Amino acid sequence: MAIMKATRDAFGEALVKAGEKYPEVVVLDADLAKSTKSEAFLKRFPERFFEMGIAEANMIGTAAGLALAGKVSFACSFACFITGRFDQIRISVAYANANVRVVGSHAGVAIGEDGYSQMGLEDIALMRSLPGMAVLQPADDLETEAMVDYLCTHQGPAFLRTTRQKLERVNPEGYVFEFGKAVELRGGGSDAVIFATGGEVAHALHAAEALESEGFKVGVVNVHTIKPLDVETVVRLASQARLVVTAEDHQVIGGLGSAVAEAMAEAGVGRKLVRIGVQDVFGESGTPEQLMKHFQLDVEGLTAQVRGALNAL
Repeated sequence: MAIMKATRDAFGEALVKAGEKYPEVVVLDADLAKSTKSEAFLKRFPERFFEMGIAEANMIGTAAGLALAGKVSFACSFACFITGRFDQIRISVAYANANVRVVGSHAGVAIGEDGYSQMGLEDIALMRSLPGMAVLQPADDLETEAMVDYLCTHQGPAFLRTTRQKLERVNPEGYVFEFGKAVELRGGGSDAVIFATGGEVAHALHAAEALESEGFKVGVVNVHTIKPLDVETVVRLASQARLVVTAEDHQVIGGLGSAVAEAMAEAGVGRKLVRIGVQDVFGESGTPEQLMKHFQLDVEGLTAQVRGALNAL
């Protein structure tokens, strides 16, 4: 049976380990510690945890101040709420080049019934636009833990995106995270290559398996670091396939799809590109399963879109 765990749960567990290993780590939350799972750090290191209340802008400023005083700050909230404080992140974190890790949970439509007001769907686009801001999204629990450990020593600001829903593990035990280096999970994508991130990585693997049974050779790449993008890997694998696909639980504008399109265009890679994600519409309310199906982000929807694009070539 596949191992399943939400990356927000893995994040909470990884924070405690990071706190034990790095005494300079501090954590801030905006009245959502139970949801972001930062409460695990609160219980273990109450003197290094700061509950800021429903005041995300103040939390960002405080996190930046702590970072500039030598701490490594993890500032946590829902992705839509914390990146909604874009002005504070822009000046206090990015412009100051502070070692703040902006952590946005409840990313994408897969959060379910809470609806659009709680969904992080534009967060990657916002954070990608900031100079020096690293943007990371783990595909499973192992990658989350490795990312958190890495971020304790990373120099400069970073955005970490986590899920409410449980994700199927796609990486092997002993997985080693390499910042800025995409992971080719399934090679041989001469017909199509899917560049996926976060919860869509496991779906892409299952879609590739289904398409293989139909005679298509489809590769899958886990793009855990969206910025800086692994342009070399993207260009190389895109050039080897007839069709290039991106898959993300995020708006197609400004997210992974845009990043891959930019890399392909600048390198002169003349391949058909299909960006799978939320297609310039608002999120809706429903069960996670209903929403993933509605937005064609589940395995069946992903498979159908790739098949249709291949058949149209």
